[in-house]
Amino acid sequence: MPKPIVAIVGRPNVGKSTLFNKLVGERRAIVEDTPGVTRDRLYGETEWCGRRFSIIDTGGIEPKTDDIILRQMRFQAQVAIDSADVIIFVCDVRAGLVADDREIAVMLGKSGKPVILCVNKVDRVGDLPFEFYEFYELGIQEDPIPLSSLHGTGTGDLLDRVLAYLPPEEEDEEDEEIIRVAVIGKPNAGKSSIINRMIGEERLIVSGIPGTTRDAVDTYVENKWGKFCFIDTAGIRRSSKVDDPIEKYSVLRAHMAVERADVCLIMVDANEGVTEQDERIAGIAHEAGKASIICINKWDSIDKDNSTVNETTKQVRTALSYMTYAPIQFVSALTGQRVNTLYEMISAVYDSARLRVTTGVLNDLLADATARNQPPSDKGKRLKIYYMTQTHVAPPTFVIFCNNAELFHFSYQRYLENCLRETFGFRGTPIKLVIRQKGDKEG
Repeated sequence: MPKPIVAIVGRPNVGKSTLFNKLVGERRAIVEDTPGVTRDRLYGETEWCGRRFSIIDTGGIEPKTDDIILRQMRFQAQVAIDSADVIIFVCDVRAGLVADDREIAVMLGKSGKPVILCVNKVDRVGDLPFEFYEFYELGIQEDPIPLSSLHGTGTGDLLDRVLAYLPPEEEDEEDEEIIRVAVIGKPNAGKSSIINRMIGEERLIVSGIPGTTRDAVDTYVENKWGKFCFIDTAGIRRSSKVDDPIEKYSVLRAHMAVERADVCLIMVDANEGVTEQDERIAGIAHEAGKASIICINKWDSIDKDNSTVNETTKQVRTALSYMTYAPIQFVSALTGQRVNTLYEMISAVYDSARLRVTTGVLNDLLADATARNQPPSDKGKRLKIYYMTQTHVAPPTFVIFCNNAELFHFSYQRYLENCLRETFGFRGTPIKLVIRQKGDKEG
């Protein structure tokens, strides 16, 4: 059964993200004293009195605005409200009750969802300021809760009330594996657009303004290929260009998203080809040992002839020579071209990364490989390989025991890796070989 959902909403800069971080117990949301920092919905989980539920942090709601980003933030907040079981409405005692709070309260009242009013930035326990009592005017069904999201005071009372409103707990069914997919790439490569196209809704803010997505956002999808969690990351820019401190958080979070993921979709703009920055971004996934798919996006905008695909594939393979294992797919988030093939590809590379081969079968392969291509020698000493065993998956990791690790040249390691791929596939996943000299500890 899906976990209940609690949405945190309110005007910009009232402390929603600080409260979100406090409730989930980690710095997931960017917290900065700048209105509009949280733009998309950000998901987290928490537990209170043995009950687990999901929490959504939303961008601040500006009821009346012509700004395109603020309008879409309001739309995203509305989507969060529609999907929530309980709504936490956060106001700011220091600013007092303002007209936007009243308009948001009316909007929440129309939702028909339980609403818990929190008056934030009440830092003195037991000594409520006069401004606190103004918020009774909003007509929320229960008394407002005084809160300091920065210090955590009042969060226990808040969570107690959330539990009271949650739907009854049903018997959990054992969930099958959820594949976590990080969508990474340069700013404006079409990361949010590809997720929107794949799930068929305007789940993420899409804008032609580079850097629109700042948080790593989770989107859950279930279809015939399985269960997926898409992590949309902020576009990764060159370090020298990351002057905005908010964007510095976002670059770090993109790395963290890759660490959380099982599969990475590496988005490349077809109009620009693989740039030096794309190479660095792909390297993040490769170094982390993640199964990957290279998506050449905006393929609809390219003038093509019979050789365009081959030429582009060759350019990608040359630039990303360290990840020849990653399949390439030419897609268009705008038109939907070949986007529907990505689910099958994600499932395939996910399975490859988790493929486990028995030691007996591996050593049959090793015997055949060494018979076809004799191990190297140096100054009369020949490399002797005793046996090979698989120790880990994701990425598949193989420990090879030999008589002399120094004789185990990189070229022969590459040869054995190619033998593994020819025999077992391992499409889309890096392979890690660990060379152990006889007498070394296995740990």
